[in-house]
Amino acid sequence: MDRFDTSVAHPARRYNYWLGGKDHFAADRESGDLIVRAFPTARTAALENRAFLRRSVQFLAESGVRQFLDIGTGLPVPDNTHEIAQRIEPTARVLYVDNDPIVMTHSRALTIGSPTGRTGYVEADLRSPEVILGHPELRKVLDLREPVALLLVAVLHFLHDDAEAERVVGELLAALPSGSYLVASNLTLDYAPPEQVAKHEELLAAGRTDARARNRAEFATFFTNLELVPPGIVAVSDWQPSTDTRPTAAEVSIYGAAARLP
Repeated sequence: MDRFDTSVAHPARRYNYWLGGKDHFAADRESGDLIVRAFPTARTAALENRAFLRRSVQFLAESGVRQFLDIGTGLPVPDNTHEIAQRIEPTARVLYVDNDPIVMTHSRALTIGSPTGRTGYVEADLRSPEVILGHPELRKVLDLREPVALLLVAVLHFLHDDAEAERVVGELLAALPSGSYLVASNLTLDYAPPEQVAKHEELLAAGRTDARARNRAEFATFFTNLELVPPGIVAVSDWQPSTDTRPTAAEVSIYGAAARLP
């Protein structure tokens, strides 16, 4: 089977399309446009989610975190995790993980960082945390005896089963020491009108979208027993915003949060 099946849309490439990147194919654009027709602010949501990633990495690096495990990293765009973290602390270490083989072809861009820091890339699936945690590249880049920021930004909603998603997050967090952080975001329909909720469920059932929305309570389970960073669980546009002029929670419809392992 061709691992580079460009006739099937992939979340990483669709996301790249929404962000204005160049690494996508007709199927990704078709999928992206279909979702935008149903949800006109989808591109806005993608941009705000990316801004949330930038702000959270900056916050963590400024707070003394020196290691980052970025799962579901997607294709390179300006201000990747290592660029943000190493701009603040050149010795920061970043390991990227993604299951799209096309990301592997771009991994060189993701793994060129500060000469005094370290970056790496692993092709693996979030559904197999044991593969990620047992990969030799992880041990080369990260020291799991020291705090690590686990980044699960706009990736958990591709795990439709709550029990599976909670298992995966639990196994990853169990491998990290006290003082580590979880940063995550997930699509929500809490702010959507009934007709958009119905449309989303229709597309999901038909396989035309692959993101499973979660309400606030469902998203909050990922942060059980963790210490939420202010302002807690909010729309990604409202998480430590850098400007007063920003989209509303309804326009973004993605929850985001960061929390510390006690």
